[in-house]
Amino acid sequence: MEEWVGGLWDKLITRAASNEHAAAAVTLGEMEKTLGIVFRGLGGDPGVRLQDATARRHGARRSLLARIAGSGLKTHLAALDQHALRLPPRIALFAEPALNRDLYLWLAALAAHDVPNGEAWIVRNQRATAVALARFPGLEARYRRLLAACLELRPLPACLSAAEAAQEVAVRAALAEPGSVVELPPLRHGARPLQPVPLWLYPAPDATPTRRAEHQESSENAPTQDAPGRHAAERTEMPGEKHGLLMVFRAESLLSWAEYVKVNRSLDDDPDPDAARAADNLDTLSVAQDNQRVASRIRFDLDLPAAAEDDLPLGPGLPLPEWDYRRNALRPDYCRLQPMTARNAEAVALPERLRPQARRLRSQFAALAPERRWLKGQPEGVEPDIEAWVRHYAEQRTGGGVGNGAVNDSGLYLAQHQTERDLSCLMLADLSLSTDAWACDEQKVIDTIRDSLMLFAEALSATGDRFALYGFSSLKRGHVRFHELKTFAGRYDDAARGRVQAIRPGYYTRLGAAIRHSTALLERQPNRQRLLLILSDGKPHDLDLYEGRYGIEDTRMSLIEARAKGIRPFCITIDREGGSYLPHMFGAHGYALVRRPEELSTRLPLLYAQLTRD
Repeated sequence: MEEWVGGLWDKLITRAASNEHAAAAVTLGEMEKTLGIVFRGLGGDPGVRLQDATARRHGARRSLLARIAGSGLKTHLAALDQHALRLPPRIALFAEPALNRDLYLWLAALAAHDVPNGEAWIVRNQRATAVALARFPGLEARYRRLLAACLELRPLPACLSAAEAAQEVAVRAALAEPGSVVELPPLRHGARPLQPVPLWLYPAPDATPTRRAEHQESSENAPTQDAPGRHAAERTEMPGEKHGLLMVFRAESLLSWAEYVKVNRSLDDDPDPDAARAADNLDTLSVAQDNQRVASRIRFDLDLPAAAEDDLPLGPGLPLPEWDYRRNALRPDYCRLQPMTARNAEAVALPERLRPQARRLRSQFAALAPERRWLKGQPEGVEPDIEAWVRHYAEQRTGGGVGNGAVNDSGLYLAQHQTERDLSCLMLADLSLSTDAWACDEQKVIDTIRDSLMLFAEALSATGDRFALYGFSSLKRGHVRFHELKTFAGRYDDAARGRVQAIRPGYYTRLGAAIRHSTALLERQPNRQRLLLILSDGKPHDLDLYEGRYGIEDTRMSLIEARAKGIRPFCITIDREGGSYLPHMFGAHGYALVRRPEELSTRLPLLYAQLTRD
C-alpha cells in the first residue's frame, strides 16, 4: 500500500510540475524527412545527419513544484557538430502544435547557417540568426511568432537577482535584435545559469576520448542492449583501486551456521532491470576498458581463419587510397585489397527451387538480346526489296524520274543490320557479418544474396551482356577481402555457381575500397555503357574508425570518382534506414530500397532491365 501511494504521488507531482503540453507534442520522427530537406536545401552540410539530442543538466532555476518532484533537472538542447545535427526527440513547449513544428524548422534553418569559428556561444547564435533571416526573409514572420511565444515562458528580469537579471536582459535583446549583444554579463557567486534558450543551438557535448585499450576492438563487437535514449559518454581510464574501503566489523557479528539462510543474491553479471533508469540519472556515462576476463561474456569469432581453411588469395594484394573528409584529402595507398577466390568450391547446377523462376527470367530477358533487323531501301543487300522494285518499275513505265527523266534506281535491296547492346555490368555484393541475420523465418540474408546472384546471372546470360560478379568484406584497412565469383572474361557455368554457393558472411563493410577496385575493373572494359550495381544491407562500417560520417564520405568520394570515369553506380539495399544516408552517397535516384529481403532475387533482375532499357 505504501509503495502504491508513493508511486501515485510521484506521478501526480511530476505531472503537476511539468510545463509541457503533451497534447500538442511534435516528435523528431514525424519531422525528420522535412527537416532533412530544409537543412540541406538552405545550405546545410549534406554529410550531417539528424539525431536525437542527449538530455543535459542546465543548472537554471526551477519552480517549487519541480524541486519537490525532483524533475526538470535536464533538458534536450539542440546542438550541431561535424557529424550530426542533434535536435530534441520531442517538442511540447507550446500549446499549439504549429508552433512546436515551427521550432523544429527554425532550428534546422539556424543550423544550416551556423559556422563554427571559435566565437562565443551567444555571438555565434546571433550571427547565424541574422544571416538566416537576411538570406531567407520568409523566415522572419515564423521567427517573430516563436520569439513572442518563447519570451512569455521566460522568467521576468524583475523576479531575478541582479546578475541573473542582467543576463536575462542581454538574452532578450540578442533574441529581439540579433547582433546587438557582444557578450553576456558575468554571473556572481551563487547565481544560477540562464534558463535554456529554445531558439538557439548549444555547444555540442565535449568528446574527450583517451587512448584506446589494446582490446577495444573485441569489446566494440560485443552485443549491447538497446537503451531507450541517447546518453552523453566519455572514455576514461579504469581506476587503479577497484575495491572500496573494507568496513570494520566484529567477528561475533557474523551469522553462525545455524543462522545461515540461503538467499538469491544478485551478481555483477546478472541483468539489472533498473539499469536504464540509473543511466538516465547520470549526466555522463564513463566507459573504461577492464582487462579482467568475464566467464559469461560471449566472444564473436571475428579473427581470420587459418590459411588452410580460408579462401585462396590471388596475388599479394593491391594498395588503394581512401578519402579523409576531415583533412579534405585523399590518403594514398592507405588500404590493401586482397582478391580472393573460394577454396575447393565444387561445381553445382542451378538449384531445383530456382529453376522455374530462372526459366521465366530467361524468357523475359531474351527480348533484350541482340537481334538482326531488315533495313529497306538500301543500295546494296542480300535480297531485293520487292516494294522498291515495284515502285521503280512503275516509275519507268510512267516516265517518272528525277531531272531529265532518268529513273532513280538506288535503294532497291534489303540489308541485314545486327543490333548490339554495348554494355558491361559488375555486380558487387556485400558479404559482411550482418548478412548472417535472418531475412524471414526460413532464410537468412546471405541466402537471399546467393539466390539473387544466381538468378541475376541467369537473366543476363539470356541477354548476352558482359557481366561480372564479386563480393567483398573487410577487417580494417589492411585486409579488404574481394571475392572473385565470375569475371568478365570467364563463363557463367556450374563452376561459377559453385563459387557463388560457397560465399559466406564475415567481417565488416569497407565499401569505398571495394568500389574503387570495381571501378578499375569496369574502366578496362571497352563498352560504351558501364554499370556498377552494389548490393548492400547496411551503411559502411569497419573497426578502425571507418564508421559514421568517415565511412559515408569515403564511399561518396569513391562514387564521384566512378562517375568521373564514365561508370554509372547504382545501389540496391535492404536497409530500412538507408534513406538517411544513401541519398547523400548515391543521389536521390541512385538507389532502390527492397523492403522485404526475400523479394530481392525477383527485384534485382527487373531493376537491371529498367536501368539498361535505353
